[in-house]
Amino acid sequence: MTEQSETRPDDNSPLYAQAREAEEALIKLGASDPELAATLARVLGVVASEAARTPRFARALGKALAPPEPQTTPRPVERPRRSRRAPGVIEPFTVFAESGEAGLRSRLGELDLEQLRDIISEHGMDHDRLAMKWKDPQRVIERIVDRVESRTAKGAAFRGRPEQPTAPQGEAGDPKAEDPPA
Repeated sequence: MTEQSETRPDDNSPLYAQAREAEEALIKLGASDPELAATLARVLGVVASEAARTPRFARALGKALAPPEPQTTPRPVERPRRSRRAPGVIEPFTVFAESGEAGLRSRLGELDLEQLRDIISEHGMDHDRLAMKWKDPQRVIERIVDRVESRTAKGAAFRGRPEQPTAPQGEAGDPKAEDPPA
């Protein structure tokens, strides 16, 4: 066998078929963009020649072009909070939005301690792990109202301020107001 026949793939091999497909694709591309087709052909030729000449480059190229390996360690999945408690009887954020602090306090005042604790648990309002131990319903109500107010106000600085009525020019207290002619 000659040296050339050893380096050239068999006409029926998968590599030969892939080389023919690449050649046909470059020829088609050359019809619409000959400069890009020529550039791609040169790049592919240089890469293939270097990979054939340098085993280290060939391994690095193979590794870079290989499909990513599946992860061996599973990603931590964020689990929803599981609570042994029943869902809250009321939705405190909705009540607060509809009837304000006074309305929320009134509705919470109608509930017993366990129902208040259900609300605390459902909405994650026991950040210091103390509220579930409290025996005084008023103290638990204070926690709920405080958490609802703070969460509702969170981000208010980015939502803009309500428009304030502006005083017409010339009113008292306006430093730009001119004194009336005497």
